[in-house]
Amino acid sequence: MVKIAIVGLGVMGKNHYRVLQNIPNVKIVGLCDIKVKDEFEHKLYRDIDEMLNNIEADAIIIAAHTFVHKELALKCINKGINLFIEKPVSSTIKDGQIILKEAQKQKLKVAIGHIERFNPVVQALKEELKGKEIYSINITRVGPFPPRIADVGILTDLAVHDIDLIRFVSNKNIKETKIFKSQKIHNHYEDNAILSFAMENDIVASITTNWLTPFKKRTIEVACKEAYFEADLMTQELLEYSNFNVNNSFVTRGCFVRKSEPLYNELQAFVTYLKTKDRGLCASIEDSIETLKIVETNNR
Repeated sequence: MVKIAIVGLGVMGKNHYRVLQNIPNVKIVGLCDIKVKDEFEHKLYRDIDEMLNNIEADAIIIAAHTFVHKELALKCINKGINLFIEKPVSSTIKDGQIILKEAQKQKLKVAIGHIERFNPVVQALKEELKGKEIYSINITRVGPFPPRIADVGILTDLAVHDIDLIRFVSNKNIKETKIFKSQKIHNHYEDNAILSFAMENDIVASITTNWLTPFKKRTIEVACKEAYFEADLMTQELLEYSNFNVNNSFVTRGCFVRKSEPLYNELQAFVTYLKTKDRGLCASIEDSIETLKIVETNNR
């Protein structure tokens, strides 16, 4: 039985709580949030130190605001507890590197919540791209402004998903980045951005992201030498366009995707990682730091 506690019971923390209860051989041993007013089946603590002193846990999920990730992570690390930290690992590269150093000292297992890696349509796309020459990758992630996001801008909250996805899908590193951003409705941070990338193997990529669109859209488009792919992250549908000719005709194929809940897949992989040495698709602290480097370096 794997014993897990959760710190932070906002929208994402509650999702973790719901999903964990459906994963075999997992026991929730504690919950912690300083403000939440909901009632839960499991014991709720208002103080992280009190919880750490009263539970025995194999791992703790940190789903609190990004700016407190470092403080919370270090408290758990000092207790020798493995971690799952919602993306990004921290607010800054420096804090991420401190968490990495301390976790390595304690030889702990840490995964970062880059959930889109576990979206079945992303995994199907990655499989379809094997052996193909990628020309370009374009990701769109837009939607209405979520009032709950007050501590970071859209680059740290949303773009980090897709910076990680570009690297994950292509298996290539980013060599050069340009970011264009603006602040239209958020009180403190950017809420509208376009990111452009030059990658290894002459792949070009872009991300369009904002909190200004009245509906959600999450898509990945990949142009290859052999075909063109369009993946919808919300409907988990994947289309391939191929056999182009001079008459502008082509063949469309709906690729098979075994639909499932990405968070369930991610937490199940994390539980497997805790039991074994198999990290699987779980993102590392180093992966998250790479996304922060791109955001932090180009967001000054």
